[in-house]
Amino acid sequence: MPNILASLGKDSLFIALSALALLAVESVLRALLYWHNHNLAIEIPSGEIVESFLIGVRFDLIIASYIIIPPCLGLLLPQGLGRRRLARLWLGMTSAIIIFLGVLELDFYREFHSRLNSLVFQYIREDPETVARMLWHGFPVLTYLLLVAILWSLLQWLFAGADKLTRPAPGQPPSGGWMLYPARVGTALVLLVLFIGGARGSLASGPPLRWGDAVHSDNPFSNHLGLNGTFTLIKAASAEEQTSLSQWWLDAIGPQKALKVTRQMLVTGNDRLVDPAAEPLLRTHRASHDYAQGRLHNVVLIIMESFAGAYVGALGDDHGITPEFDRLAARGLLFRHFFSNGTHTHQGMFASVACFPNLPGHEYLMQQPEGSHRFSSLPALLPEMGDNNVYVYNGDFRWDNQEGFFRGQGMDHFVGRDQIDNPKFVDDVWGVSDEDLFNQAARELDKLADNGPFYAVVQTLSNHTPFSLPDPLPVKRVTGAGGLSEHLTAMRYSDWALGQFFRHIENKPYYRHTLFVIVGDHGFGNSRILSAMDLNRFRIPMLMIAPGIQGVFGEASDTVASQVDIVPTALAMLKKQSTHQCWGRDLLSLTDDPGFAVIKPSGSEQTSAIVKGHDILTLAPGNPPQLGHVGFEPRLDWKPRRDPDRARLLERELKSYIATGLNALEHNRTGVRPAQGTP
Repeated sequence: MPNILASLGKDSLFIALSALALLAVESVLRALLYWHNHNLAIEIPSGEIVESFLIGVRFDLIIASYIIIPPCLGLLLPQGLGRRRLARLWLGMTSAIIIFLGVLELDFYREFHSRLNSLVFQYIREDPETVARMLWHGFPVLTYLLLVAILWSLLQWLFAGADKLTRPAPGQPPSGGWMLYPARVGTALVLLVLFIGGARGSLASGPPLRWGDAVHSDNPFSNHLGLNGTFTLIKAASAEEQTSLSQWWLDAIGPQKALKVTRQMLVTGNDRLVDPAAEPLLRTHRASHDYAQGRLHNVVLIIMESFAGAYVGALGDDHGITPEFDRLAARGLLFRHFFSNGTHTHQGMFASVACFPNLPGHEYLMQQPEGSHRFSSLPALLPEMGDNNVYVYNGDFRWDNQEGFFRGQGMDHFVGRDQIDNPKFVDDVWGVSDEDLFNQAARELDKLADNGPFYAVVQTLSNHTPFSLPDPLPVKRVTGAGGLSEHLTAMRYSDWALGQFFRHIENKPYYRHTLFVIVGDHGFGNSRILSAMDLNRFRIPMLMIAPGIQGVFGEASDTVASQVDIVPTALAMLKKQSTHQCWGRDLLSLTDDPGFAVIKPSGSEQTSAIVKGHDILTLAPGNPPQLGHVGFEPRLDWKPRRDPDRARLLERELKSYIATGLNALEHNRTGVRPAQGTP
């Protein structure tokens, strides 16, 4: 019996050593993530980094515990773990997955400043072949696969060592057999209790460990470093988790109170609510300015991929990345305190064209059933233009269900990569170059202009991983910017293509009757992580070019705004009076108003924020709000601020805005119904 008990103890020791080996490799993956993104940690005290690694052990233990629980259950089999072949096979397969995800996350975090989340599933669902090409051409795939193989082999060596160290001595019986079954049951139960506690993140009663428990710093990278990418990906895959996310905002404030506050935020003295008992924000707006006096007939919205405000010269950058946009800004109205509603093109499109915000649980609205709702989109609000419209894109309109969504909103004509005539350069992944896109757009506008008033949307794509550009380039490559050099080169090229487009069309007859709106779909992060929202990923320029616009409104506006403000502002420039249900406002009719923007990252990231004037309040379910001060000049900056009264006000507005939006989406109260019409 003692020999048998000793054998059982060695099986238990093998399980414990295997768990330690898993924890070790997960710590190595965290160290690699830190090293690969070390530029984000320059201003973080070393003590905070150490704390991140210590917190990370708890999250790593969750994943290790889930992997170890099946071998613990194996102790209940008639032969226990036996020769451990099944246990070793299980450990080998599951560890390969977590190592692969850990290596995948190195550049995922560099790109999105977020641990693995629902963006992974989003890309896979869209078009696996395109995603595979993007990864192959944009990242060192073979190097990463070699790294996966090395780490996996090292871990298997540790498992083998644990197996050898805990093998029963020659002649010693294995831990199986019915004779030892009561002892095996007791041992298995003890181990299961321990590892189930590890899978919860704690043996204590109360809720299990949540992502918010990693928050210990004002710096997002320090907080993110404490998380585990496999953990966040599993959470993102949970439908229950995503449902509870939306429900938290709905439960945070009563619906009537939320509606009242939201109306105070959006309904101005120039607005009159239409059917307020049924529609939350449907209103008739009468512009306070006299610009809409028949001088404009057409609207062209240009959405620039990854056009980050941090590198726009007109917003204070001196790297010479956007000389053409800067030239255009000198003749138009530039909104300098402007934000994207999300950090992915998907959100930028529906916010800019359909003036609906990026809400928790609905980051991929165009693919969800609610995406079939009628929104206050440009096509819906300009029925007098009929089908004289076009959406020009150098990619595939099936991506993100773009054509399905915008056709449902009233857009009739789509020109994608396969319809662009005689392209000079075709990207290996996405489509044709921005130069080809703008050349085609110019031809399409000529056609539309022959048929009367029109609206058009043009969306660029060259400034996207893997940054495949024509060779030779018409612009000088950016050097000396480290990992951002390719990105900034692509941004400079897109800017050049934009400038060529305007040079081509600025003498056309329709030009002097057209409102051009140029906006980024989102920005991208750099080494300066500002606040928990990483504001550099949200700040973008928005420029309006129209005849006489500077004479009426000046050269620049410092009103805080976001993409949902584009449609109501553009509509007021075309019409003195209009009816819409936009989640933004006519920025040019505001007086003594600092403006606001509600922003939220893409993916399953749970944090949302409101920027109002120079204040920002960031809020995540289950965590206290964080108030900060935003500085815009000479460059974007942020610092914590303490003002409890101001924090309570902004928290109430943020919760109300999101809750009212979720309710409107649930009950299909998001747009103008055909019977209501548009004056």
